[in-house]
Amino acid sequence: MAALAKKNKSKSVSVSKPQHKIRIRLKSFDHRSLDAATIKIVSTAEKSGAKVVGPVPLPVRKKVWCVLKSPHVNKRGGEHYEIRIYKRLLEIIDPPSSTIDALMGIDLASGVDIEIELG
Repeated sequence: MAALAKKNKSKSVSVSKPQHKIRIRLKSFDHRSLDAATIKIVSTAEKSGAKVVGPVPLPVRKKVWCVLKSPHVNKRGGEHYEIRIYKRLLEIIDPPSSTIDALMGIDLASGVDIEIELG
């Protein structure tokens, strides 16, 4: 039995090339302009031959402020203001160089913030 346990077993290990990817995070106060920007990015990447994963909607961050109507009395008479930050996540897997050039030429709305990670 001990001889069988010591016998070397050959394991097949598949070696795949490392995948390059571009991770794009989009943020905006307006979800309509954010969706329009997302559609532009996805269509541009797919036209150049890259594989796109997403868009993945990330949780909406809501910031709320309470402002008092009068500074000294009526503490219950405040008004609440809120702002919502919408976010989307895109991943472009194994992009050719033409994809990166095409993404640089996209004209997006001014209210959309873009963060790009290369990995």
